[in-house]
Amino acid sequence: MRAHARAIFQAALQAADPEQAVTRHLERRNLERFRHIYVIGAGKAGASMAKAAERVLRKRITRGLINVKDGHLAKLRRIELNECGHPLPDARGAEGAARIAAIAAAAQQGDLVLCLFSGGASALLPLPAQGITLDEKQAVTKLLLACGATIHEINAVRKHISGIKGGQLARLAWPASVEALLLSDVIGDEPDVIGSGPTAPDSSTFSDAVAVLEKYGLRSRIPASVWNRLSQGVRGEIPETPKPGDPLFVRVRNTVIGSNRLALKAAAHRARELGYRALVLASGIQGETREIARMHAAIARERPIRPPACIITGGETTVTLRGNGLGGRNQEFVLAAAIDIAGLADTVIFSAGTDGTDGPTDAAGAIADGETLHRNPDARAFLDRNDSYHYFQSLGDLVITGPTHTNVMDVRFILLGGRK
Repeated sequence: MRAHARAIFQAALQAADPEQAVTRHLERRNLERFRHIYVIGAGKAGASMAKAAERVLRKRITRGLINVKDGHLAKLRRIELNECGHPLPDARGAEGAARIAAIAAAAQQGDLVLCLFSGGASALLPLPAQGITLDEKQAVTKLLLACGATIHEINAVRKHISGIKGGQLARLAWPASVEALLLSDVIGDEPDVIGSGPTAPDSSTFSDAVAVLEKYGLRSRIPASVWNRLSQGVRGEIPETPKPGDPLFVRVRNTVIGSNRLALKAAAHRARELGYRALVLASGIQGETREIARMHAAIARERPIRPPACIITGGETTVTLRGNGLGGRNQEFVLAAAIDIAGLADTVIFSAGTDGTDGPTDAAGAIADGETLHRNPDARAFLDRNDSYHYFQSLGDLVITGPTHTNVMDVRFILLGGRK
């Protein structure tokens, strides 16, 4: 069953292959009318997406630059890849974002700006708004990540302290045409949320950003420059991000070419091939990781489908840090679930990030079963200090894939019983 869980995960990864998705899309488009084509973007899947763009467009690419996470590279000829820090932005990302903004601003009417965005694009395009330093922007990002804010809430703040997010990249590219291909890593696959929506109308406001900071008690902890900018925006002293209906979006096209739903569908297909009754329960699960884990453990105990069965979910949970251990939301999910399924026979819990990384670790996730706690009874102590990585490392139960060059959130499986 453990081997089956890994095979099902591999099927999900193959369905989320960004190289194939970009190739399919570009081969269907007639781009001959454009004088120049500029390729820009950011994300963990940037290298694979750029590779596909080069294969289809070849010498038609005038210039290209994409910010990618460290180590997420590919051999390219016409598009430059700029390695940057993730999940916390760094100076390399800021320098690359400034160059990307300059490329967009240089495009003219009759040109095409092809934007390739995937998971991680928000952190990999850290162009601070005027009056805010990168260190100050980093401080805000770190606070938001640690407090358990959702991706929608984090992006509402990011957009309003950025010079490129929330439709502002599309504003820079005007009057050129903009084609944005999006690999979704957010619940609902909304273009204005993916990568903080650099080319999409922004429905959030300065007031929304302020409300997020107040909700999590961060007002007194954020840099004064950030609070001053948001306050100025609320008072109307700074222009808002471009909203739906803005004429600049007439020449902008945003297309979601990959998502968590497609990955879960492929996982279910592979599970059936392996002899399991498969059920995709939901693709939009979010919330506190430990609570979601307990819910999955309860499902495992109830066995709502006659075994052998594979219950599949997707989405992206959040972790509220309580200790100083090492881990990520997928590893913490599996550890919390392992505690609740202790002693349960013929049950496997699996969770991993499709990008191949989980938090600041080299693991994508972890795997556990009803016997996991017998092998290391100290699970609760590890969970209390958010140290799921070292717990599963001691058992050899980390899921390590290396960079997958894609990112469509997380996938989770509950395997019940054996093969038919």
